[in-house]
This record gives sequence, structure tokens and C-alpha cells, in this order.
Amino acid sequence: MKKKSILSLIRYHAEKNEAAFRNEAYEIAKEFDAAGDYQLAEYIVSLLSNANTFVPQIDSQTSSFFEKVDAKGDSLFLPDIIMQDIIGVINAIDHGIGINKFLFQGAPGTGKTEAVKQLGRILGKEIFMVDFTTVVDSKLGQTQKNITELFREINNFMQPEKVIVLFDEIDAISLDRTNQNDLREMGRATSTMLKCLDKMNENIVLVATTNLYEHFDKAVIRRFDSVIDFNRYNRDDLLMVAEKMLDQYLEKFKIANRDIRLFRKIINLYDVIPYPGELKNVIKTSIAFSSTTDGTDYFRRLYYAVCNEKPENLKKLKLQKFTIREIEILTQKSKSSVGRELKDGE
Repeated sequence: MKKKSILSLIRYHAEKNEAAFRNEAYEIAKEFDAAGDYQLAEYIVSLLSNANTFVPQIDSQTSSFFEKVDAKGDSLFLPDIIMQDIIGVINAIDHGIGINKFLFQGAPGTGKTEAVKQLGRILGKEIFMVDFTTVVDSKLGQTQKNITELFREINNFMQPEKVIVLFDEIDAISLDRTNQNDLREMGRATSTMLKCLDKMNENIVLVATTNLYEHFDKAVIRRFDSVIDFNRYNRDDLLMVAEKMLDQYLEKFKIANRDIRLFRKIINLYDVIPYPGELKNVIKTSIAFSSTTDGTDYFRRLYYAVCNEKPENLKKLKLQKFTIREIEILTQKSKSSVGRELKDGE
């Protein structure tokens, strides 16, 4: 162990800078680990992680700022280009070299929060989400004080190896300070956020999400080690996601009637296929509300959800390139009846 490390520990202790003290102690543990003294390294980490001695674990009962998030949920479906970035985040965290702050940006429903849950499941970490309604205060100066207290709790009471801190919709306090429509009070809050991010314990994983990246304060963006763009879905990606969701819910509701070609045709009736959050609601509701005795009823409900009308106009269905068999499913009319009515219509 270097003399500099000992001096740093003493100085941080004298300054009562617990976050810096803990960072230095973790670095010392890494040095012992690299030198092959694994037991001593583990002992140091265990001391830093012991809730009854140095780092008491925080929970939603002891803090008004945090809400524990249940990481359980359905499988996460992301296009490969975004999934590779998520894998990169996992690798960066596993390397343990202080790359710990990530910003997930994208429109609502693109899977940002679900991706954080996936991180929690893969890394075996609990997720504590900051409730910004408890941070922002109408009293002058109180929001800055709350932000300072928030980071004090993060630095002093979070167990780095066990948690991910989630700043969901961080734009509540991080919009552009130069925006003339922004209140000066919130500009000061953003400045406080910058200072706190700079001093944050680099062993704690922080993931922030935003729907308003284009209005985000550029100085705040620079505090994050990486920005992941969740808007990178093309039409084929969304069709792939929709198909996987269909399979998931058909299995969950024990429905055997699976016709991917018909399903894709209905989804393709969207001028712009919605992002996964909305797609999930449309597919799940169509299947959940369908008849328990008719395994094809969900196709009709899905058509109605997409087109906002029942599949009754045979001529329109033909123009939409549905086959006679598919029109039979959508209208519940026999093939012969469908063929005769279309011929009469011509």
C-alpha cells in the first residue's frame, strides 16, 4: 500500500469526507486484490459494505427520496444496436474502474426504465429510484438543499456492490439553465446537481433517464460517462418486438392460434408503428380481452386497436391485401360468403 493512500485516508477522515474516504479504501482493496492478497481485499470490502459499521444500507422506509423498484418483469425486447450498448454498460460496470454514470435518453415507451430493471437482474443489484417530487420544492433554496441531502445519502448510505440508483426523468431538475423560460431557481438547482455529480462516489452505479434530451443542460450531459439513445428502432425492429410480445402473451394466456403472417399484416397497417411501451399495451389488451372460446378473437380486437374500426368492410380488407382466409378470420364469415360478396361488389 502506498504512503499516499494512507495520507489520503487520514486527510479524508479529518475532513469528514466519507465519500472520498470510502473511494480511497476501495482503491486500496483493489491494490491488495491485484497483488494476490485476496482475503485482505475481501475483508476491506466487507467492512465498507457492513450496514452495521460503516455503510448502513438505505431503504424506502428510512429515506423520503428513494423508492425501491421491483426488477421483476417480462423479458426485455430491444433491437441489437441498443442491446449491444446495454451489454457495454454491463461490461463497464463489471470492470469497476469508475465508469458508473449512464444516461438513457429516448421517447416514452422505448424501454429505458425496463432496461434499467434488466441491468439490475443481470448484475444482481437492487434498484432505488429517486422520487423527484420529494426533491423539487417551491420554497426558495430548498430544492438545492434537497439535492445536496440526496447525494449525501447516496454517498454515505448506499452499498455500491448492491445497488443501482435510478434518476427516472431527471429532466425535472436538469433542463437547460440558459433557457429563458426556465426559472432561475431551477437553474440554481441544476448547478447544484452538477457539483454533486462531480463528487459522487464512483463505485455507485447511477442511471438517469430522460424524454427531453434535446432540452437537456449540456453541462449535465458531460457528467455522464455514456449516453444511450433508445430512439434507434426501425420498422423491422418494431415488427420483431411485436412478434416476440405476441408469443409471450399467447403463451401466458394459453392461446394456441398463432398466425404471424396475419399478425404482421395488421401491425403494418400502422402508418408509424408505435414504440414498445404502446405496442405492449395494444397486444396485451387485445389478447386479454379476447374470447376464451374463440382463439382468433384477438386478431379482430387487434385490428380495431390499430385501425379504430371493426374489420367489416370486405373491399377495404381486400385492398389492405388480406387473403380470403384472413378475411374469413377477421369477419367471421365463411370463405364462400366472402368470395361471393367480393365478386358481387365488383
